[in-house]
Amino acid sequence: MTDVEVRAVALRRKLHRHPELAGREEVACAAIRQFLAENSGIRVLPPFLRTDTVAMIDGTAPGRNVTLRADIDGLAVTEENGCGFASAVPGMMHACGHDVHTAILCGAALELARRRGEFSGSVRLAFQPGEEIKAMAKDLIAAGALNDPAPDFVAALHVEPGLPRGVIGVRTGAMAAGCRHFTATFIGQGGHGSTPHTARNPIPAAAAAIHELQYVATQQLDVQSPAVISVCNIHGGQTDNIIPDKCYFSGTLRTLDNAAAGELLTAVRRVCAATAEAHRVQCRLTTGSEYPAVVNPPSGVKIARAAAEAAGLPVAELSRSAMSSEDFAYFLLHAPDGVFVRLGAGEDQPPLHSSSFLPPEEIIPAGIRYMTEVALAALR
Repeated sequence: MTDVEVRAVALRRKLHRHPELAGREEVACAAIRQFLAENSGIRVLPPFLRTDTVAMIDGTAPGRNVTLRADIDGLAVTEENGCGFASAVPGMMHACGHDVHTAILCGAALELARRRGEFSGSVRLAFQPGEEIKAMAKDLIAAGALNDPAPDFVAALHVEPGLPRGVIGVRTGAMAAGCRHFTATFIGQGGHGSTPHTARNPIPAAAAAIHELQYVATQQLDVQSPAVISVCNIHGGQTDNIIPDKCYFSGTLRTLDNAAAGELLTAVRRVCAATAEAHRVQCRLTTGSEYPAVVNPPSGVKIARAAAEAAGLPVAELSRSAMSSEDFAYFLLHAPDGVFVRLGAGEDQPPLHSSSFLPPEEIIPAGIRYMTEVALAALR
């Protein structure tokens, strides 16, 4: 490995030992800022949010701006892969490869700073907190991180289990689904389990709504527009002989078409309201973080292919969109061009968010080469 690659791997190990949840990435923020500050060709900006890092690399003359993004947060998962640099934080780990994404972008930053005499314009490095659950790309952009200059091109990558190591996976159109988190709270009237007729039990209402929601995607939306409703949490009551006042469930709504996302949410509201009325209870539907679909334009994919070729990396055309979500979608919505790719982590890797997920360090040099070349290709 080169000196840059060795330093990037060391940073990955440090970050992997100290995973932090969305919006609390203080160790990661400090480590990234220290890493970048050691190079005079990189201008680190004051934070826009509490734990982000945004930095600029200026070329030889004014010109286009390319913004490269990495996510930095971990997950509330207990690590079980036995690696020598495993998480030192109980109940948390980097189970989605964000430590690798960050190390790759830091390595690419050093390479681009070294080669800044080769391009006009500028490269922005955006190390974003809170990709998981909170979709903090939206907050970072709203705080002005993409201003002065506005990006002409945005790029990011994500490690991908099941794809051979070092392969760049590309796809024109939808790469990842849009997602909306929701909670449906059914409000009735509590009572004794022996006299259910004197109460209004919210639990059967919630159960009936969950059952009906399984048919929304197929019966109320265009079957040519994939959609997924997943109820992942339900809670109601505390003991076995008391009817509770409330019961709630929560989950996610996912679509590959941003226009269909509103239709899906409207359909869910309609089902929950109708079910609540039939059971003589009330329903309150609230929504949380929103992730638009990640949609790659053909021009961005063309640049990604050229960058992979320049980096000496194989390219694979992905046959399917992923129904998982990524808030890099907000970056794509705030730039005229861009691309999101997958970086193969190996066909033997367990799924993302698994307690045993551990992307191999051998892919970090490939990621550095790709991110460096995609920036240079987009600046030309």
